[in-house]
Amino acid sequence: MSSIDPAKLQAVTALVDKLTEDLKSTSLSPEERDKALEELKVYGRDPRNADPIFTKQGIETLTKHAFDSPSETTSRNALRVLCNAMLLKPETRQRFVDLGYESKACQTLKKDNWDDEFLATRVIFFSTYGTTVDLAKLIEEEHLAESMVANLARHASRISEHAKNKTKPDPVELMALGETLRLLFNVTSRCPSKLDAFTAAVPHIVTLLLSLDIPPKGTPPLEAPLGPLVNALMNLKLDSEEVRPCLYPKDAPSSLAEKLVKLLDLSLTAYSDQELDATVTPLVCIVSSIYENAPADSPVRDFIRKSLLPSEEERTKVLGKGDTLPARLLVNMTNPIAPEFAKAVSHLLFNVSDKDAHKFVESIGYGYASGFLFQNNIPVPEGLGGGDDEKGESSKAGQSSKRAVNPITGQFLDTETFPDMPEMTMEEKEREAERLFVLFERARKLGIVNVENPVAKAVQEGRFEELPDDYEEDSD
Repeated sequence: MSSIDPAKLQAVTALVDKLTEDLKSTSLSPEERDKALEELKVYGRDPRNADPIFTKQGIETLTKHAFDSPSETTSRNALRVLCNAMLLKPETRQRFVDLGYESKACQTLKKDNWDDEFLATRVIFFSTYGTTVDLAKLIEEEHLAESMVANLARHASRISEHAKNKTKPDPVELMALGETLRLLFNVTSRCPSKLDAFTAAVPHIVTLLLSLDIPPKGTPPLEAPLGPLVNALMNLKLDSEEVRPCLYPKDAPSSLAEKLVKLLDLSLTAYSDQELDATVTPLVCIVSSIYENAPADSPVRDFIRKSLLPSEEERTKVLGKGDTLPARLLVNMTNPIAPEFAKAVSHLLFNVSDKDAHKFVESIGYGYASGFLFQNNIPVPEGLGGGDDEKGESSKAGQSSKRAVNPITGQFLDTETFPDMPEMTMEEKEREAERLFVLFERARKLGIVNVENPVAKAVQEGRFEELPDDYEEDSD
């Protein structure tokens, strides 16, 4: 139960009333107005006993000071209180939308200032949750997409310069970038009919991904802004011809793929199973998209195949047993704690196998491939025994060796080892044959299999000999 603080409630009420009256009569000096907003910001950090801030009147007062004030200082102070209110109390978001100030928020995005970008973007971002905001109208009439793309271009230019000069970006700049990326993801998710308006953002996002360093060891690799940059690509049209030059630049066509694969490798060790679905799944999807849309003559596909599919060295053991990136991906194909991540990894490896079931099995072994093929109603390829044709397909899938491979485990046949067990006696073989005969007959009667009983067939062909009761096995 929240405690009642009459003094705080009285102070907040007085501040909101003072700021509301100021809108009518300009009763406060600029200094008094900014001081009142600063005090209100402090009170508003804890919503208890600060109810007047979150009322219809309180939100209207803050909105008008934020977007109608000629003073940039006053505007930003009011925006900070408004953003905090919209964060803490979801009902305030619709109250803001009802005032019709989204257009002025879009206009604020055009200012060349990190604080303005951060605050205005945050207001629009909160407006995308649980409100009647018309995003299509903001894109068409208020040029929301154009403003966001322009801001991303500004970030890309500045941060690439920081990378060249080995200097660090301003923290406020990175905060503004993070908010723009979050808004980009939300708008493209909620207004897919206007995706084309955001395609121009792709080159700037790629520039930022390539310019920003991967965080040092001990820091989550997809920490902002890298994670939000990856997420921002999720809904964009990466198959568009106009973005190919930035995704696969002529001078370094695999540069983006290399960065993404490196992030994936680090992420698989940095995040727990519980974090994989929400945090790393988008990265897997983007790697898959980069592979799928790469030009046929580009080295990108070969790089991704070699990075994600098991190598010859790994095939000297049962696949999925090591600590390499391919081994960890295979293990995660059946991760019960991260089902969405598991599904994305399975689709990625199928795509990297050129969506060919035969190559898929050759690449990772039927043991790993079978679940995906069954769930997606993809026929199991015939001839899993590993003949010449199969070995040739293995080579096409990224494996250069012609050595025969166990189709179930993916291991080279000539490196398989078996438990040192004594050979079965003739009596044991007879009992096993009888057991198999019974099992097959039961399965046939139940309709599980529709093939001739192999034990009965062996008897008919004279390959089965029943031992006499007085049979004694020769011993060495």
